[in-house]
Amino acid sequence: MALVAVTLVAGAHYYIWRRLVRDTTVAGGTARKAGTAVMILLPVLTVAGVGVGRAETPFALKQVLGWPAYMWLATLLYLLLALLVGEAVRPVLRRVLDRRAAACEAPETAPVEEPVTVGAPTPSNASATPGPDADKGADADKGTDTGKAADTATPENPAAPAAPAPSRRLFVSRVVGGAAAAAALATVGYGASNVLSGPSVKRVTVPLAKLPRAAHGYRIAVVSDIHLGPLLGRAHAQRVVDTINSTNPDLVAVVGDLVDGTVADLGSAAEPLAGLRAKHGSYFVTGNHEYFGDAAEWVDHVRELGLRPLENARVEIAGFDLAGVNDIAGEEEGEGPDFEKALGGRDPARASVLLAHQPVVIHDAVKHGIDLQLSGHTHGGQMWPVNYIAQAANPTLAGLEQYGDTALYVTRGAGAWGPPVRVGAPADVTVVQLASRQA
Repeated sequence: MALVAVTLVAGAHYYIWRRLVRDTTVAGGTARKAGTAVMILLPVLTVAGVGVGRAETPFALKQVLGWPAYMWLATLLYLLLALLVGEAVRPVLRRVLDRRAAACEAPETAPVEEPVTVGAPTPSNASATPGPDADKGADADKGTDTGKAADTATPENPAAPAAPAPSRRLFVSRVVGGAAAAAALATVGYGASNVLSGPSVKRVTVPLAKLPRAAHGYRIAVVSDIHLGPLLGRAHAQRVVDTINSTNPDLVAVVGDLVDGTVADLGSAAEPLAGLRAKHGSYFVTGNHEYFGDAAEWVDHVRELGLRPLENARVEIAGFDLAGVNDIAGEEEGEGPDFEKALGGRDPARASVLLAHQPVVIHDAVKHGIDLQLSGHTHGGQMWPVNYIAQAANPTLAGLEQYGDTALYVTRGAGAWGPPVRVGAPADVTVVQLASRQA
């Protein structure tokens, strides 16, 4: 698998080098040498950046190498897509230019024979002695021959201009390559701004049959996949907290993938979470990324910040039960989801809301009579066209769907994993408003 991945990455970089460097520059020129050096450096930097991110290396080094590595990964994706589109445009553009060139090189209207004037000397009676116009005609013929010779490359005329086709090919390569590069950079820039500007607020109303009238309109601010790490730090956490607090929720639900790292490296980055404000407090369940490090350490840390972890547990809120289960990634450590522990013995007549990081546990939620499951994990695909892969791996990519008597809502998340770029899947904090059918 690793060999296949390396081969694909190497092939992608060779293709980009060929289209953006070789086809747009002169052999042996400074531009080609510089472009080739850059195309060698970028994959090396990317491998180094991704490698140190997963190794026990200084956090500062992860930050320094992480930004260029992951930003290039995003740019690589959109460069490939743009250049592949360019393959379809390239022959069309060349055909248009060839036709225009042919039209410009077409001979002008053929000269019209001058009428013979009565009484004018004819070739049969013309004087053998050249007249005053003879030299002009000779010169004109000579000029015509010279003009033809100048347009044709011969051994006697080595300085004749080269055929225009190669220059047109170079022009087409530069136009297509430049447009592809501009499109890729613009897309990545737009996608990065979607992350770095903070999440937007999305609102959705979910009716629950068992919810009492007194709890009608109850608002839960759902946030997932904040992904604090080497690229998204304290400032990002503060943007998320400010967005949540601006909605004035009754309860905050942080449904996993809060961090990508250890408490030692990211504890201070998570401190703004202590500023979350909600009438009935803030709750937390683990995501798969918490188990990449020390999940128990993070559970203790968020508790210190004022969030209440729900580790296969539940609490009674005004009008409904709020339950939470550990992420399925915790199964390897014996800390996976335990629905019996979280939901056993509860009153089935009460409405229930389940916090679970991954949407794939929806079938367990249906089996246990849950009314609403709140999840994240998918990022809504994060970067088009990756969303098609994420959609195939999850029952719901984003938004609200019904599974039997259980509603599932999946937020796109507030951060990003890998490249801090979102295209077609903007970050969000969702305010889920519960509605009583008795109201």
